[in-house]
Amino acid sequence: MKQSVENSIQKALRLIAEKNGMIRTREALQAGIHPSILYKLRDQGHLESVSRGVYRLADRQPISNPDIVTVAARIPRAVVCLVSALAFHEITTQIPHAVSIALERGAEPPRIEYPPVRIHNFSGESLTAGVEEHIMDGLTVRIYSPEKTLADCFKFRNQIGMDVVLEALRLYRERKTFNARELMKYARICRVAAVMKPYIEAVL
Repeated sequence: MKQSVENSIQKALRLIAEKNGMIRTREALQAGIHPSILYKLRDQGHLESVSRGVYRLADRQPISNPDIVTVAARIPRAVVCLVSALAFHEITTQIPHAVSIALERGAEPPRIEYPPVRIHNFSGESLTAGVEEHIMDGLTVRIYSPEKTLADCFKFRNQIGMDVVLEALRLYRERKTFNARELMKYARICRVAAVMKPYIEAVL
């Protein structure tokens, strides 16, 4: 019996290592790993709980963007957007108090206690356009590009504040390769071209 448990522990450790050191309980169950093995690994100090149902090898380097990585692990279909995406691209001085994510309109709201999540419902090309994939701590995280994020911010300007939007446009102009064509492409997709155009022309 003891040998069987040890074999299960080693199997679980190998599987988690193959998944870049992070695994969800559902994935472990699908791979034939019993929850009791995960709990044993946690109690022995081999695993740490990142969020409910998400575990990570304890000997790995600290997570660089823990909130975003945790949300990506829990909600793989989500796309990081708005102020959270601005912060990732370093074109805001705002510190997000929640991870802003885009989900398809009508999607079932995710159950996640921590970190705080702010859900925005997108649809069609507004949801799918401008998505970049970044590898963080071995996990693929979906984030809108700087240009798509700026267009989204203009669209949601009444929610996040026009001062935040204009600061982001100014910092984008200073810190990124300014791409007016890309900005206007996403402005049209987000139906804010008439709003954005004067501001883009003003910073050219």
